[in-house]
Amino acid sequence: MNLIMLGGLASLLAGLATGIGALPVFVVREVSEKFLDASLGFAAGVMLAATSFSLILPAIEIGGVWKATLGLVLGALFLVVAEKLVPHIHHVTGVKGPPTHLSKLWLFILAITIHNFPEGMAVGVGFGSGDIAAGTTLAVGIGLQNMPEGLAVALPLLRERSTRARAFFVALLTGLVEPIGGFLGISIVSVASVLLPYGLAFAAGAMLFVISEEIIPETHTRGNDREATIGVIIGFIIMMVLDTTFS
Repeated sequence: MNLIMLGGLASLLAGLATGIGALPVFVVREVSEKFLDASLGFAAGVMLAATSFSLILPAIEIGGVWKATLGLVLGALFLVVAEKLVPHIHHVTGVKGPPTHLSKLWLFILAITIHNFPEGMAVGVGFGSGDIAAGTTLAVGIGLQNMPEGLAVALPLLRERSTRARAFFVALLTGLVEPIGGFLGISIVSVASVLLPYGLAFAAGAMLFVISEEIIPETHTRGNDREATIGVIIGFIIMMVLDTTFS
């Protein structure tokens, strides 16, 4: 299979895991806040390990520390600019971006879209090196961390009196931005292989921004700091083992 198609398919499957994570909304309307914060902490831990072992280290090995540094900075700046230009809402800081008349639901969807794009791009550039095992491991990790995020997207919609089907569909929809990032990432680094270290580090910088700006702060707003921290450690260990064992 063409490498670009393979990377795009992997990022699509990782994105669809968001919908899998949202499936419990068909049988429950609520889960404990401790469980949700621990799950989101797990997602953050997986992302941290994926950023470290699957993106930053290969970027340094391929292009050296300064190319990796530049990529990291550009990835973080991309998210800074996106957050300024796109209206969206954060659980912790409220509405951000330019003034808008969009509904709270659409602001929420846009926030998750900004969040998920770099994850899809990470999977794409992961395949861009030609190492299918490494790319697959990264896709599995992103898929794992997407599951609790899917539940975290769907449950608030139920509280806003959305139907179960609508809550599930919105969660699934937010994950479908990942293959867009995946196709973009692998296409760029496949056409211009010299950009691979920058692409790997760019995705890492964007993901680090999301982890620090959104996921971890959200898990510490309801008094479940310890559970969230344990989740981070477990997620980090699982992704670290996956990366070092199968890549």
